[in-house]
Order: sequence, then structure tokens, then C-alpha cells
Amino acid sequence: MLPWSTQGFALTGEVLEIGGGSGTMAAELARTNRQVHLTVTDLDPTMVRAARHGLARLPQTTAEQADATHLHYDNESFDVVTSFLMLHHVIDWESAVSEASRVLRPGGLFLGYDLVASRMTTLAHLIDRSPHRLIEHGQLEAVLAQAGFEPVSVRYSYGGLVLRFASRKAYTPVVADLNTETP
Repeated sequence: MLPWSTQGFALTGEVLEIGGGSGTMAAELARTNRQVHLTVTDLDPTMVRAARHGLARLPQTTAEQADATHLHYDNESFDVVTSFLMLHHVIDWESAVSEASRVLRPGGLFLGYDLVASRMTTLAHLIDRSPHRLIEHGQLEAVLAQAGFEPVSVRYSYGGLVLRFASRKAYTPVVADLNTETP
């Protein structure tokens, strides 16, 4: 699942997984990408404990409790942010996308996959009573662009039920203040 999820991108440096649950994807990512330092987060303290247990033998990993819509990390702290099948569990998933942009360094990569709103995905989440807000077809592209990602790549697969995304945080040019005298 990981190669499909990471879409052939090489992951290096500081990597943040938001909503990593028990750390299953993080463990595989750490085992296959020894050059990364991986921080896995989840809102649920039970999931964080499970991730810590599962990642205990992978020294380049940490698991922390964090809200994807209000991350406690400094601006531009990470080279890569991943989100594997979790945005739809965040009612205000647009804020999670904005937070991913905030904590990414310019040129940093945001990638992952999620469910697309459909009768089938809605019914499945109503049956299991989990809080959710599924992403409508075409909605993620605009949110990524608004959060400062370019280029934006969103691919739909499995009959339009799943989307994969990969986008880089844009570089913002520094503009000098021409009204200030230099000594």
C-alpha cells in the first residue's frame, strides 16, 4: 500500500504523518526510508500509545498527540507531510490542509490519499457512526491551491471513490521594502 500511497516520491528529511492512527503506515515508511526522521500524530491518545508501541524499535520515529487542525509545530518545520485516509475524519479538513501547508518548508511535499464522497462511502460511515465529512469530487484541488500548494495533482481511482494527492508548498519570494533606508 505504501508505494501506491507515496506515488513514487522519494521521502527524505523531516516527515510528519497527520492522523497516523496506530502507526502502521509510519512503520512501513520508516523501515523502507531509513533516511527520514518521522513524527506520527493522532488526536486519539489510545492510537498514539499504539503507535508508540509499534514504532518502539524504529529509532528515527516519534509518536505524538496532535490535532491536525491546530498542529503545535513551528512554521516550516517539515520537508514532507503525509495524510493517509484520514482527512475525511476531520470535520474541518480544510484547516488540516492549511496546517499541513504552514508546517511545511517551501518546496515541501504534501501527499496522501482519501475517500471521495459517494453513496457507498457515506453509508459505510453512517453505519459505523464515525464522525466524518467526505471530500466532494473536485473540492480538494481548490483547497490545496488556496493553502499555497502548487502544482496540485489529484488523481481519482477505484471508480472515483478514492483520491490520491501530491502537491508542493509554493516558494514565496521575499520582497524588499523599498521605503526603508539601509545603513
